[in-house]
Amino acid sequence: MKPSPQTSDEEVPKRRDFLQIAAGSMVAVGASAAMWPFVDSMNPSADVLAFAAVEVDIAPIEVGQRVTLEWRGKPVFIDHRTRREIDQAVADNIADLPDPEPDSARVQQAEWLIVVGVCTHLGCIPRGQGSGDSRGDWGGWFCPCHGSHYDTSGRIRKGPAPANLEIPPYRFLDSARIRIG
Repeated sequence: MKPSPQTSDEEVPKRRDFLQIAAGSMVAVGASAAMWPFVDSMNPSADVLAFAAVEVDIAPIEVGQRVTLEWRGKPVFIDHRTRREIDQAVADNIADLPDPEPDSARVQQAEWLIVVGVCTHLGCIPRGQGSGDSRGDWGGWFCPCHGSHYDTSGRIRKGPAPANLEIPPYRFLDSARIRIG
């Protein structure tokens, strides 16, 4: 391009640089706008987000009662432990455990134990929630599929399960409600 009489040789490359930068910017903006629906489709759907957290009213759960609810497609066991169950769990802190963890690390309030009700061996659902269910040798939960026994703190005591029952993230909102997730 030949410079016009009014422009100097230094201004021509500057205009060309500006046009290249502007065109490149427009391509980048266009590509980002075209990619956004694909990236946005990877976000969790509304039904998944609805299960991300569950609020539970624990006021009606009596001492010694166990309830089951669903959180993220998994059963969650809420156990309102008796004084005897709490004392047994604390006494077992010094036992020879396959996955050692003190009871105090597994609960926020001693009378409430909240665990994911999935056996850590092969993903079965242990028994012990119903009034007539076997609770195993330590009074917690028993997985009849392969014989894993859990104590009143959800710790593995006997059987092939390699780890304790998982503790979901939860917090007490007040004395009568908890939020899981």
